[in-house]
Amino acid sequence: MQRERNIAGSSPTPPSRQRPWPGAERLKLGLRAVLLLAISLPALSPLARAQAEFTLQPSPALASFNIAAALSDRLQAQGSRLMRSAGGHYDPICDVWWVKSVPAKTPATRASGVLHEELQTGTLVGLLHFISKDAEDFRDQKLKPGFYIMRYAQVPPGNEEAGSSQYQDFVLLSPIGADSQVTETLPFDQMVRLSAAATSTGHPALMSLVPANPAYKRLPAVVADDLGNCALQVSLHEDSAAGARDVELALLLLTPPKEEGGS
Repeated sequence: MQRERNIAGSSPTPPSRQRPWPGAERLKLGLRAVLLLAISLPALSPLARAQAEFTLQPSPALASFNIAAALSDRLQAQGSRLMRSAGGHYDPICDVWWVKSVPAKTPATRASGVLHEELQTGTLVGLLHFISKDAEDFRDQKLKPGFYIMRYAQVPPGNEEAGSSQYQDFVLLSPIGADSQVTETLPFDQMVRLSAAATSTGHPALMSLVPANPAYKRLPAVVADDLGNCALQVSLHEDSAAGARDVELALLLLTPPKEEGGS
């Protein structure tokens, strides 16, 4: 079939049948793609955005720091560094090295509000290195950058140190220079006195332990929510007379800022 030609003096092709100018169809497709992208981005859930805000990287080798052998020998050589997204790059928040193993305790009964009856209060669980200058503990007490020894503790309900936590499980932080008995399990009162040296308030520095998320199989993992909470979930090796097993802990490292006048 011969095509009609639109030449001078002949009837023009009706507007509805005029061909678009070169590239118009590609522009339409491009605009359609941009529109679809603009619609898709808000569909990313708040939880997914919160999870994407944080990432884990390997910490520097423990041997690169001046850590006493009595402590470093009890820690895993490889730690985890928590990073937070900040304007196109990630800023380091802290490093955490966990112990190679923890001694098991046979719980008499499972107490309400206790996540880890199998852990003995006063047990060394790791070493925390705050890099950020904005570090705070569970009660929003300011903490200086530096190294802190972590010990497990159960803080009884109603104790002012526990604040509003629904769980009794905490990690107490002591400045690395204050706690030299790393081979021993410390009584609660002694642990509180050592931890008070980490703050300027006279109160111990506490980090809350929260329930581990069973959806995370590859550990360590960073677990964040859309409220601003961020936890480091790990698996610790536990030794007992009945045999070895793994215990999963989730250490709450970041919480949302409290509103003025809040507790």
